[in-house]
Amino acid sequence: MATPSTVDEYIAGFPPDVAERLQRIREIIVAAVATSGGVPEEKIRYGIAAVMLGGRYALHYAGWNKHIGMYPVPALAEPLESEFAPHRAEKDSAVFPHSRPVPYELIGRVADAIVVMRGAQGSENAAG
Repeated sequence: MATPSTVDEYIAGFPPDVAERLQRIREIIVAAVATSGGVPEEKIRYGIAAVMLGGRYALHYAGWNKHIGMYPVPALAEPLESEFAPHRAEKDSAVFPHSRPVPYELIGRVADAIVVMRGAQGSENAAG
């Protein structure tokens, strides 16, 4: 199978139920960037879907056989970190098993927090 060149192609390559989950996560992340005043830029990076944050950082999400992953998810402020902790697989990774409902509302709050964090980190590099 050829590597997809767009996020649409990437998502379309999954079974319908997984594609629907990926699409909803995509919409949540894109909305978080847009709500912060950023211009969402989507691309394929490392063979998976990514939404760029200020052109420098990215929030990636990927479909796998047993779960959907989201990367990187840095340490979050409390109490959000404690709420999100059960979804962590490794230090900066999160997994959402296909066997369980996806916590879309929580993903939205995490995406909002990451966009704010990355915006603050990238603002010093954003000069004209």
